[in-house]
Amino acid sequence: MSPEAVHVVDDDESFVRSLTRLLTAHGHLVRAFSSAAELLARADSGARGCVVTDLDMPGMNGLDLQRELATKGASMPVIFLTGRGDIPSSVRAMRGGAADFLEKLAPQETLIAAVRRALESDLARCALRARFDRLSTREHEVLRHVVRGRMNKQIAAELGIHERTVKLHRTAITTKLGVRSAAELASLVRDAGLVWHMP
Repeated sequence: MSPEAVHVVDDDESFVRSLTRLLTAHGHLVRAFSSAAELLARADSGARGCVVTDLDMPGMNGLDLQRELATKGASMPVIFLTGRGDIPSSVRAMRGGAADFLEKLAPQETLIAAVRRALESDLARCALRARFDRLSTREHEVLRHVVRGRMNKQIAAELGIHERTVKLHRTAITTKLGVRSAAELASLVRDAGLVWHMP
């Protein structure tokens, strides 16, 4: 698994340099990227830390980056920075699970506090994912169907196994994860950043 880092994405080189200096001075490991595509080419599901990205960039913007990271399974908390207030974009970002939405001229203390919260959130996500790692391959397959709202009979037909076997797997899943219902299970999946398994 990759070490925890603050992934800074902005096409403004001077801004990236100053932000990198600031974050490094506060003890953070920083990885800088000049575009969303550059980060996506290097990020994988094991990427840890958080992303601090400009909202408006040529080519792929910050919202596109947020969506693509989730698709790849690299669902690190994302902090958006913008040069201007943009309420519709901030709403979309927050609905997509953004950790924060700040103006570029926000006080340094505000940004540092947002990064600290995002990194703490990522640590909690990683601890939660460790619980999912205890599931077997078959249990993961059943889990993906359960969080989509499929019934045991449907899951059994899809996986080519007996319905009673599905029930046993569901019991094992809820026991290992410490949940009691499909609703709790779906919530836990989202909290773990496994939303790409959701419908």
